Formats: sequence, C-alpha cells, structure tokens
Amino acid sequence: MVFCWHLLSVTYRPWIRSVVGMWAVLCCLPIMASNAVAADPGGSVVITAPPEGRMTPIFNERDLSGWDGDPRLWSVRDGVIHGETTEELRARGNTFLIWQGGETNDFELRLSFRCSDTNNSGIQYRSVRIPAEQARNNWVVRGYQHEIRNERDLPNVAGFVYDEGGLTGNRKRIILVGQKGCWVDDHLETDGTVLITADEFRRLFRLNDWNDVVIRAEGTHIRHYLNNRLIVDFTDSPDRALRSGVLALQLHAGRPMFAEFRNIRIRHLN
Repeated sequence: MVFCWHLLSVTYRPWIRSVVGMWAVLCCLPIMASNAVAADPGGSVVITAPPEGRMTPIFNERDLSGWDGDPRLWSVRDGVIHGETTEELRARGNTFLIWQGGETNDFELRLSFRCSDTNNSGIQYRSVRIPAEQARNNWVVRGYQHEIRNERDLPNVAGFVYDEGGLTGNRKRIILVGQKGCWVDDHLETDGTVLITADEFRRLFRLNDWNDVVIRAEGTHIRHYLNNRLIVDFTDSPDRALRSGVLALQLHAGRPMFAEFRNIRIRHLN
C-alpha cells in the first residue's frame, strides 16, 4: 500500500494533519469495490462496472429538446445525437451541446458513443458554462472532461480525465487510462495499480463502432468505465475538485469530424 507519507508527516496543527492525512490514505488505498474484481494474466486489476440502477433518460431520441448547442453542427439522426464539422461548417473554437435539465453533482452517467478518427470529442461534467462575451462561441464550457477518441493505442485513447479550458489549474491530462491515483499538492500520485494494459485496451475498445461509458462521481472520487471495465480511478484534492456543474458533449475545433451519442441516462446519487 502507498500511504502518501509526506502528507501524513506535515507539521500542521493536529486536526489539520488528521483531516488531510486521512484523505491521502483513503485515496491511495488498494481498490475495494462491491463489483467484481479479478487479476488479469497481464498483471492488471480487472474491475467491472457496478450493476445499473434506476436511471433517468435525458435524450428522447427524436430531437434536441432539453439540449442547447450550435444548430449548424448538432442534430438527431436515426435516433442518436449527431455532431459534425466540415470544411464548410467549422467550429469556432471547441463547442458543446449542453444539457439543460440540471447539474451534475454526485452522479452516475451512462451512454454510448462513436466518432471519427480525424479529431477528438469529450463528455463534460461538473463544468462551468462560459458567458458568450468571454468565449469564441455561445456554447463553451470548462471543467472535467471524459476524453472521447476513436483510437486504440495508449495514451491517446478515450477515457482519460482532461482539464478542459484549464478550469482546475490548467492541468491538461489530469490522469491517464489505466491509472489509479490522487492529486496531491501540484501533481498526481499513483499507487502502482494497473487498471488496464495497452494490449488489453486494444482488445477492449471497439474501433469505428459503439463503445459504452459509465462515469461515476462521488465527492472528490471519480471513476471512468469503458465497455464494463474500470479504466480510470481518480481522487482529486479538496482544494481543486469540482463538486457541481453542467453536463455537455463536445465537438473539437480544427479538422472536420463527427461524434455520436445514444442511450444517455443519468442517476443522481445525492
């Protein structure tokens, strides 16, 4: 076990040391979960997604009611949300389709995605919508992002946590696929747990096809699952963590691309 000893040995007042030390210990403990845990022959820890509870659909499969985005770029095709940029219809900076039905606090989100390999997309949560006068377009958000890509080779794959817009300190790629860690001071500390290897990810990811995502956030603890397997386990530091904010889907500026999303449902945990 890794106990993040330097946090426990600081010389703050006893009650501060106790609180901070306990947070560091808990976030670095080996994984304990109610869902299935097994050892893969490749040396990784295989943890499956928790059983699906009662979820609320937030996309009606007919139109974009309850969502707000650039109407040039977002539509519904064959029952799925379709976002696309072309040489003629470009995104003016990263742009988002923003859910209008509430905020993400402690929650579980489930959906499926597919996208082109020409650019990347993302799922924003606990994020902040930026006023139009301060942004390049009317649909800009910043905060935690679950990366979306159509690639199979680590580290440039779907699932890592990205600090979109630098809202939490311009950390960019906060934690990568396969890692379990906690943010301490100004850096990520991992405990050596390997959630998935490069070869395992190549087998897990469905290139050019639909992939299933589960995002679960409780307090400062965030977990990303892909196709029923845990691929990221992250505990943010209390002073940087985002606790609440909007949910949105991204189209990235730059090269023409498409991203599609379906079967979007949420469960609030608080």
